[in-house]
Amino acid sequence: MTDIVFCAKGGDAGVWVRELAALMPQARVQAFASGEPGNDGAAADYAVVWTPAAELFERHTRLKAIFNLGAGVDALLAMPNLPKNVSVVRLGDAGMSVQMAEYVTHAVIRFTRELDRYENDTRELHWRLRKPTLRRDFPIAVLGLGVIGARVAQSLAGFEFPVFGWSRNARSIAGIECLHGEGGLDRALAQSRIVVCILPLTPDTDSILCRRNLEKLLPGGLVINVARGAHLVDEDLLALLDSGHLARAVLDVFREEPLPAEHPFWKHPAIVMTPHISARTLRAATLEQISEKIRRLEQGLPIEGIVDRMQGY
Repeated sequence: MTDIVFCAKGGDAGVWVRELAALMPQARVQAFASGEPGNDGAAADYAVVWTPAAELFERHTRLKAIFNLGAGVDALLAMPNLPKNVSVVRLGDAGMSVQMAEYVTHAVIRFTRELDRYENDTRELHWRLRKPTLRRDFPIAVLGLGVIGARVAQSLAGFEFPVFGWSRNARSIAGIECLHGEGGLDRALAQSRIVVCILPLTPDTDSILCRRNLEKLLPGGLVINVARGAHLVDEDLLALLDSGHLARAVLDVFREEPLPAEHPFWKHPAIVMTPHISARTLRAATLEQISEKIRRLEQGLPIEGIVDRMQGY
């Protein structure tokens, strides 16, 4: 019998375990019980995790694969006792790409159509028409062209915004001008007024949204970060907003979450924040994907989503 252990910070583990067990009646699925050795099906074959307890890997030493309940694996890879010879598998989509496309497209259109200003006019009882905006004046750089990034780029292009996609390695996406490498990043930013960060967090992308890069954007720009808080240098963003080079920032992720009450982002008039909700993990779609991958592994078949630890995604 296949043994699966579930260990995720927060949420109702019981619901996840019951639904995964229903999808895999041939397996034994149990929740990890911290501090209670032997109660969670010791020596599991597979682990399904999100910010797991460190002792999980000390107690389960014959894992064949570790499934991460999300697309980002930076926190998991940073765990010092993560088994070195066990495959780490990230989610491919599981309903997240359409959510991210909704979120980013909403933020872009709200900015380009000046809807915030119309809302202010309404509160002040002003009936005021503004000069129409042209999509060609708001080219967009989408940083990160994985499954989610590609969906976001195509969604924005569907509204006829000029879109430049950037990734570490060369990609090809219909309707998107794809750039790559350091030179490609400079070109994408220099031609854009809006930047959307959907990159995995790696040593190469940490602090990529810094003053040196953000200054390359066309004046009056918008920064949207839906990837990881560590991509953004907070002080650089504040300085560029205060100088007027940037007009707005929409942030869904932060270096510390929840964001401390004393952080200046809370009170800055040009910053819109949400609490890491741009793309939520959908339980049913996630468990269907994981259960199918476990079945394939048990049959000796290949699966998608295995993380390249050297690249960090």
